[in-house]
Amino acid sequence: MSTTQSERLRELLAPLVSARELDLEEVDVTTAGKRRVLRIVVDSDAGVELDECAEVSRAVSEKLDETDAMGGAPYVLEVTSPGADRPLTEHRHYVRATGRLIKAQLTEGGELVARIVAVDDEGLDLEAPGVKGRKPTARRLAFGEIAKARVEIEFNRKSVEKAEKAADETDESQEEA
Repeated sequence: MSTTQSERLRELLAPLVSARELDLEEVDVTTAGKRRVLRIVVDSDAGVELDECAEVSRAVSEKLDETDAMGGAPYVLEVTSPGADRPLTEHRHYVRATGRLIKAQLTEGGELVARIVAVDDEGLDLEAPGVKGRKPTARRLAFGEIAKARVEIEFNRKSVEKAEKAADETDESQEEA
């Protein structure tokens, strides 16, 4: 797919998606055998429900039929939300990942695994997990220092409230000792 077609599709579809208070994250056309697959990825601060994907799919399908933007060849339309392991590339992605553990490849080499505590226009406030029973450490990371970043999937993550309560109890027991 040419960049021009991608830009035209994005311009055509963005108003339909934003009218539903969603962000158009990606428009991708790939070939699958004799058919093409048009994959549209949408997201929002509150996440995306299956019903919202269905609504967007209907609206996009109608718009594409009206405009013939995909041409006469058959295609399959997929409307989806981003996967949990999608790259963090936009400021809003980092904001939505606040409280989550991320793995960042740094521009100067190396990588960092840390939890996002806060996000502002310049970068991230992070909490790097403590090693071998040590307390977590705070770290500031500017967006310019990040080459790539993704959310790390946590299967055993304690809820934030449980973690804070455990930390408070640890602090109290150390003060008493």
